[in-house]
Amino acid sequence: MVNLLVAFLFVIRSSVYANTCLNRSGFFSPNGAYDINRRLMLSSLPTNVTANDGFYNTSRGQDTNRVYGLGLCVPGTEAQSCSDCIKAASNGLVQNCTTQIEGIDWRMDRTLCLVRYSNRSFYGSLGIEILRSENYTRDVQANMTDLETTWEALMTGLIDQASSLYYAAGTRKLESSISNVYGVVQCSKDVSLENCTHCLQENVIEYRSCCRGRQGGIISRPSCFTRWEVYPFLDLFDNIAPEKGILLSCFGAKIVPSLVVLADADGKKISTGTIVAIVVVPVVLLALGFALWERREVFKAFTTDTGDVFTASGSLQFEFKAIEAATSNFHNTNKLGHGGFGEVYKGTFPNGTEIAVKRLSKTSGQGEREFKNEVLLVAKLQHRNLVRLLGFCIQGEEKILVYEFLPNKSLNYFLFDSTKRSQLDWTRRYKIIGGITRGILYLHQDSRLTIIHRDLKASNILLDADMNPKIADFGMARNFKMDQTEDNTRRVVGTFGYMPPEYVANGRFSTKSDVYSFGVLILEIIGGKKNSSFHEIDGTTGNLVTYVWRLWNNDSLLELIDPVIGDNYDKYEVIRCVHVGLLCVQENSTDRPSMFTIVQMLNNISITLPVPQPPGFFFRVRSENIPLAESFQPGPSTSMSIACSVNDVSITCVSPR
Repeated sequence: MVNLLVAFLFVIRSSVYANTCLNRSGFFSPNGAYDINRRLMLSSLPTNVTANDGFYNTSRGQDTNRVYGLGLCVPGTEAQSCSDCIKAASNGLVQNCTTQIEGIDWRMDRTLCLVRYSNRSFYGSLGIEILRSENYTRDVQANMTDLETTWEALMTGLIDQASSLYYAAGTRKLESSISNVYGVVQCSKDVSLENCTHCLQENVIEYRSCCRGRQGGIISRPSCFTRWEVYPFLDLFDNIAPEKGILLSCFGAKIVPSLVVLADADGKKISTGTIVAIVVVPVVLLALGFALWERREVFKAFTTDTGDVFTASGSLQFEFKAIEAATSNFHNTNKLGHGGFGEVYKGTFPNGTEIAVKRLSKTSGQGEREFKNEVLLVAKLQHRNLVRLLGFCIQGEEKILVYEFLPNKSLNYFLFDSTKRSQLDWTRRYKIIGGITRGILYLHQDSRLTIIHRDLKASNILLDADMNPKIADFGMARNFKMDQTEDNTRRVVGTFGYMPPEYVANGRFSTKSDVYSFGVLILEIIGGKKNSSFHEIDGTTGNLVTYVWRLWNNDSLLELIDPVIGDNYDKYEVIRCVHVGLLCVQENSTDRPSMFTIVQMLNNISITLPVPQPPGFFFRVRSENIPLAESFQPGPSTSMSIACSVNDVSITCVSPR
């Protein structure tokens, strides 16, 4: 019986792949120009996909011999596993699609990945023709209705998650069997999230017509993939708990109770769950007790001093005493910095976890709104290039945000320091630009919400131990409704020099407002100088944007690059980044590219960039007696509150016009 139990609990791993060589676009001559470009493009995918967080598209060649390619791994895949999968899929397409001008391979080999090539630019186009639809029945006894109901419920949850992440894997317990249904869905990240949902819903429709009652199967289309089984396949379910079942992870050991039923010497049935409970419960209770001592989950409403009530659903509330202990009672030696919100401290919990504690100043005039905003918004955001909010603390007048601790402080700590900026060589700066790009793209397009940050600047880009950038400070962020593209406000917030003219003058903001700020940030990263440091240029008031525009007109963009970098840089990468930066800071917001387009521009050197229009010069010559706000180009007469940042300290200044 024990052997049977071990055999049953043994996790089955299998490889699944299917080269789909499409004939609709015609054929190419083996070893011809198209074939050579195809092979070279595919051979470069493993490295490029792993270097770009598991997703990369590119092209190679010109005119009729141009090949477009794409590679994708599921989120969180280890670099080596991703590279191996992409390499296997690429080799499979070369070996099997010997003359077909278009090929696709959804492959599961330790992980799930996608490789696709074509002679046409398919990026962003929804492909829903069925590439593969097969199903089979495993030797598992389950009620047919139960299986179908469980499958539908599982897929509903997975598609909902994939509607914001492009990917989901999960499992759900069957009522009529000791088994679970395991499923994974994945969309190609070149399509919109809306099209991702549509494609996966088409797979559900296909299941209903072809595969009802089948306990395993695969449905794949060019833009999405669905697989389900009654056993955990590959490594996608190691840390996922089945709904209505239990999967505990205790100090690295995975414990899966309630899967099998044993019999004792008297013939009475003893569930594995009972056996596991006897052995594991004391250890689990000990671990849970420690976790509850450190923090507790809350689902309650709390009231601010202004009387507003909101619910921090699912966020973690820390005990104030735990925060005090972690920061040594907010000792000055643990102080990391301060801003308009208040002070930031480093803390360490008893288990060694390091945290950054943001303590709302009791005298802050703007902190209440920002505090609520961060708790409600940031708790819903998860991306490797966003700072992770661990929780919050409210006790009396104390309002505290708890973040993951990042040891290398902020980008401006290195970038604008005459000594430290030498640590930022071109390769590192280029990587930082790419990480910030992906983080903003997630906020604008890939998250469940459409988030406008409204205060992107070097001091709000934090760096982890490996100098990877993470966007921080969402106190001024706003979220848009699904069909909303822009909004207006009478309370302009942000930092002068990073705000676009339409926002400063009229309070109008959109995703293109962040694009403008990002453009300024790119130019600062390349030049190693603050936008505000350019006070006088040829006797006239100016800024970094003005300076770079003059370099563009003089065909001398390389003069911008920070001298500490020396000659160790890729000239074409620098020029392309400066070009993209100028496109981002164009005066007309409709001329600025979206973050999705910016990602394509930075990753695909074959894309021809448009000529930038003049940037939004909102500084003009003024005397010392003219107020700060009047130095901007005038917009329609209005009255608004301008919350700005000067020297990275947020202030609020009322400026009538």
